[in-house]
Amino acid sequence: MKKSISGFSKLSKRKKLRWIVENFFKDPESVMRELMSYWHTNEDQQRILDGFSENTISNYYLPYGVAPNFIINSKTYCVPMVTEESSVVAAASSAAKFWSVRGGFTATVINTKKVGQIHFIWSGNYQRLQQVFDELKNRLCKEVEHITHNMRKRGGGILDITLLDMRHLDDDYYQLKVDFETCDSMGANFINSVLETFGQTLKAFVEEHPDIPENEKDLEVIMAILSNYTPECLVRCSVTCPVSDLGDFSDNMDANAFATKFCRAIKIARVDAYRAATHNKGIFNGVDAVVMATANDFRAVEACGHTYAARDGQYRSLSYCSVENGVFKFWLDLPLALGTVGGLTKLHPMARRSLELLGNPSAQELMKIVAATGLAQNFAAIKSLITTGIQQGHMKMHLLNILNHLGATEQEKKISTIYFEDKVVSFTAVQHYLDGLRTKKKSVSS
Repeated sequence: MKKSISGFSKLSKRKKLRWIVENFFKDPESVMRELMSYWHTNEDQQRILDGFSENTISNYYLPYGVAPNFIINSKTYCVPMVTEESSVVAAASSAAKFWSVRGGFTATVINTKKVGQIHFIWSGNYQRLQQVFDELKNRLCKEVEHITHNMRKRGGGILDITLLDMRHLDDDYYQLKVDFETCDSMGANFINSVLETFGQTLKAFVEEHPDIPENEKDLEVIMAILSNYTPECLVRCSVTCPVSDLGDFSDNMDANAFATKFCRAIKIARVDAYRAATHNKGIFNGVDAVVMATANDFRAVEACGHTYAARDGQYRSLSYCSVENGVFKFWLDLPLALGTVGGLTKLHPMARRSLELLGNPSAQELMKIVAATGLAQNFAAIKSLITTGIQQGHMKMHLLNILNHLGATEQEKKISTIYFEDKVVSFTAVQHYLDGLRTKKKSVSS
């Protein structure tokens, strides 16, 4: 039974770590040194990182890679990607290079509208509230002018407020749906600040309005919060070329056969939820990596994307494919609420470098870059699935992970990589081969 503690959050970082290692690890001094070894050597940078969360005791490192040769709307990018999954960066890079000589990626932001909601319970007369709703909207907007001032100066702010009757779902249940434009900010804190003030104003409005009778003045705000489902904050990205320009593939697969098989694979992901889940996970392999590299909220992006994939009642692929009149087209529509100012985008030192690497893009430009990376990842995955199989690329990286786990030297890695080029990779097979190498080396040296 592990010990509990009172006042843990008030301890210094070093004391938190000391308590953790002494109560949960068998070798506390060794673990203490290990976890402290991941502290940033620059104390100022470490203080910034510690400020991102609570009860921090160390840093958790993930690989920071880049995928070059992305041509998006005729502009060339080197895309930063943070991911631990084998072959993701390689796959994105491969697809980017493939399409760089076939016109690159075309991306268009369709809309940037974000959504907030006030959920409330009220047993009054709905028509009465409708009749005074314009008055309510004016008061709502007026009482948040101090919050929206700077956002309005940048061209954003509140776009619309709608009263929704939700009584078909729950007794006396209503919503205020509020649409926002947050420009280059993701806008979560801004939206939530506006909504919480709206909740107070809504309750006061009903209590004070002379046209609402005393028996209808009891309005309860359940919650006021942004929605991470932003189906109108949408970007479309595509690649297209004549089928004949796709080239030839392994196992003597020509361009026509490839295009036909590729489209069939996408169709399967459109109609089968089991396949769609893995298919979309592949898209988010690319999307999440760029979102994380720029210190945006990958959890919100994933939640929104998966909700969007099920918007017609069945979970489906986020990407589409067509072959018409000899032209291959592959595209996706992806809802993305991103920011390039505010939040951690400027605080996190690596996020700042990521944005600089991308040319300090606007939020809309970042939406296009992220969508293109997701589409590239999807193209590479489907290309592998219908030709060589997905394991060939994965196993190359898996082999390296196994060799590192087994403590292989650089020379052993080199020899093993050549040996396993045409063989099945498994932990047992690699261990057996490595043991053989080492036994042979010992025999030669003795």
